[in-house]
Amino acid sequence: MSSRPTHPFAACPVSPPEPAAGEPPALDTLTCSLTIPGEPLSARIARGAVGSVLHAYRLDPLAPAAVQVAGELVAAAWHLDPGRSLYLSVRYRDDSLRLSVYDGHAPHAHPRLAAHCEARRRAALRLMGAVVRACDGAWGFGESREPGGGTRTWASLPRSGAAAYLGG
Repeated sequence: MSSRPTHPFAACPVSPPEPAAGEPPALDTLTCSLTIPGEPLSARIARGAVGSVLHAYRLDPLAPAAVQVAGELVAAAWHLDPGRSLYLSVRYRDDSLRLSVYDGHAPHAHPRLAAHCEARRRAALRLMGAVVRACDGAWGFGESREPGGGTRTWASLPRSGAAAYLGG
């Protein structure tokens, strides 16, 4: 005799219960991503999205730093790869908020061009770097491992440092 369910949907997973009214989602579920256009308004879209996500998770004290960082990451990516889609990822892991932006600007094979491009990216992210340092965080960039290639730029903001940013 078969142990297979007789109803075709019986093997599908059951949705977990909704949280009680007013209860924020668990922080380990904060994983949000968004594809945005490579346009001048992209930084504003990124800032609004990050602010909304943090509010939904009741992480409002992190918003001043995280919103600034998201805007700077996206603005730099747009300047280095205008007109192509950008991908923004927001995750909360190990008591830190991690923001990543993927753009289609591939690393240069020629060492001089690569050094020039890296210097441009670092200069474009100077303000963001200061915010990340003020939060005791870290940031960097490198070749994207995504199928389309390009560059991944990221910043990690520890919760305590981001919450203390601007006296929050």
